[in-house]
Amino acid sequence: MQGTFSRIYAKQGGAFDCYLAAPETEKPVAAVVLASAIHGVDTDMIAIADELAACGFIVAVPDLFWRSIAGPLSRNDPRAAQRAQPRVEQIKGGEDDMIDTLRHLGTIPHFNGRAAVMGFCYGGPYAILGPKRLGYAAGICCHGSQMLDYVRELAGVRGQVCFIWGDEDNRAPAEVLQAYRDAAARMENVEVHILPGIRHGFMMRGSPSFDRAAYDFSMKRARGILEGLTSAGR
Repeated sequence: MQGTFSRIYAKQGGAFDCYLAAPETEKPVAAVVLASAIHGVDTDMIAIADELAACGFIVAVPDLFWRSIAGPLSRNDPRAAQRAQPRVEQIKGGEDDMIDTLRHLGTIPHFNGRAAVMGFCYGGPYAILGPKRLGYAAGICCHGSQMLDYVRELAGVRGQVCFIWGDEDNRAPAEVLQAYRDAAARMENVEVHILPGIRHGFMMRGSPSFDRAAYDFSMKRARGILEGLTSAGR
């Protein structure tokens, strides 16, 4: 299943590209917004979107970097890392884009009104911020980075949130993993999975760290959460 690019008009002015893929169905279904890594809406992100759409969910992948250097960038392009800095400030600015994307999903007739965020690397914090204050019902985070700055945001989150890292992820040192393990021990709606022998970027087919077993596990958890949102929204 393949989607198409659409333009989403930002509430604060301007417009950005968003890849949209949707199943052919008349039944109400849940949606997922993919918050990309620093490389943007590249072939890796599109492949994930198409796979989730083929499983029966509406999928959107907004260009979170449209205010600086828009579009996908290759893994050897230094501008990819540059446009993601300063990290916390850039992620804050992208909150409006995530809200505008959710608003756009509301124009799709078979959207049931419940959406999750699935964040990768740079986009990982949106798995918390989405259900925290952006209107999303759940969050999934795959090899998220900068996550120690956002663990406190879990306080008050009621939606299901799932975090998946590898134990060899250089962007998630021991103190990060322990902080999220501690959060999961306190909060029934938070789950943390640490996969042995897995490195940063395991979800990206174009990365040397790509791992099929870790990818399949993460997609299975995402499907499970989205199936729950679909059932709850009917």
